[in-house]
Amino acid sequence: RGAAPVQRALMNGMTVTGVTTMRMDAGMDTGPILVQSSVRIEADDDAGALGARLATIGGRLLVETLDGLEAAIIEEHPQDESRATFAPKLTPDDRVLRWERSRADIANQIRALAPDPGATTRYRGRVLKVFKAEATTGPSGGPGELFEVSHEEPLVATADGVLRLLEVALEGRRRMSGAEFVRGYRPRRGERLG
Repeated sequence: RGAAPVQRALMNGMTVTGVTTMRMDAGMDTGPILVQSSVRIEADDDAGALGARLATIGGRLLVETLDGLEAAIIEEHPQDESRATFAPKLTPDDRVLRWERSRADIANQIRALAPDPGATTRYRGRVLKVFKAEATTGPSGGPGELFEVSHEEPLVATADGVLRLLEVALEGRRRMSGAEFVRGYRPRRGERLG
């Protein structure tokens, strides 16, 4: 229930989401269920990919619902309030990466905000958007510390491990791979993001 169901499902690390048609009532998304379809959230889904898949399923579900209502074969079911989840509107603070969190939480946040508006951090005083990252292993460091800046993607320390930055965009610049970022901006080992 709420304004950002796709983003919140990803941000919360959920593995299943879905589409529901319901009869409207006075509450927000509280009406009786008409038809539902579950969808597995894939490991490489971001909000754009998952949202597109849900929109396609939602279109089919809407046709199924309208046909079922016309044929009078749909039975309404009340929602189980104990299983309701909430998806509040995203705030500017939701976009900010906090490197002292776990790498899984940060990776989920990045997925939830890609491709738009993008998760943000700061690099050399400028906004750096991060669109894609993956958890990996590596030496530990202080949260936000860059500790591998060879010609591959930059590695950043989190509270419990390392994230490899695969796709980024520095404020006012185009999106680029992590490797392009390293070649173009030459980050130094020990610099910090955030």
